[in-house]
Amino acid sequence: MTTIERLKKELHKVIIGQESMINSLLIAFLCDGHVLVEGLPGLAKTLMVKTLAKSLGLDFKRVQFTPDLLPSDIIGSEIYNPKTNEFSIKKGPIFTNILLADEINRAPAKVQSALLEAMAEKQVTIADNTYPLSLPFITLATQNPIEQEGAYNLPEAQLDRFLLKIKVSYNSKEEEKRIMQLNFDKKAPAIKEIINLKTLTNLKNRVQKVHMDEELKDYIVDIIDFTRNPSGKVKELLEYGASPRATMALYKASKANAFLNSRDFVTPVDIALLAKDVLRHRLVLSYDAISEEISSDEVIDMIIESIPLP
Repeated sequence: MTTIERLKKELHKVIIGQESMINSLLIAFLCDGHVLVEGLPGLAKTLMVKTLAKSLGLDFKRVQFTPDLLPSDIIGSEIYNPKTNEFSIKKGPIFTNILLADEINRAPAKVQSALLEAMAEKQVTIADNTYPLSLPFITLATQNPIEQEGAYNLPEAQLDRFLLKIKVSYNSKEEEKRIMQLNFDKKAPAIKEIINLKTLTNLKNRVQKVHMDEELKDYIVDIIDFTRNPSGKVKELLEYGASPRATMALYKASKANAFLNSRDFVTPVDIALLAKDVLRHRLVLSYDAISEEISSDEVIDMIIESIPLP
């Protein structure tokens, strides 16, 4: 049994189903990327992140984002000591390996700005000093798609920093029955540490060595370019296309997906499969698309269909 298989087996002790979410989160860790998880309440988003942190042996902190949250509540602040007449730094929960930003779209702009520096630069600024974060540092943010009151739209610049945006759906009836039994028939099983920091680093190095043909690199570039220079029906549905970060994200994520499937080479299917997770939060839809209630996923399907597989 490979290391990845043992890790998945450990996660499935408490996570029933949700194979797609598990794969996407593992891709993010192998690529050092942040993830935005969107799903209805009660779909094990928070439990998944906590379980993954334990199995990876990484430090984990959770912050509940609310409209009255302040930047200092996340990054920390200077504290004055009257006895010594000096200021000291009290570090916030962002000084961790995995930051779970629960309901991230409930926090105001100043908080999002503070988080953006951490996500982009792996550092935070408190007063006049800059402090590096522990590595790896990954933000796993959750948001509820149906709540409007007290919620804010995330800035495009911040959305672009997320490697993936994944959508979590309901479990099957059989999985729902197993969840019921797990929660009421016995105690929750203890989660063991399967991968340490050294092993995780080795896995990342192996992902970098996964081969990708030049034709597939061109395929990625063609997909991203089509979002910027669309034709046909897609032209009416897109206001702005994806940034260069989308190109790098699709490149890295495709390699990681191939590695998770025990391959040392990327296939066109790896790229097409991850296109939605990489692009859905990076595309700005036109008024026509919004008025016709056409989603980003539907637009991405049109794009993939418009470009021949290599």
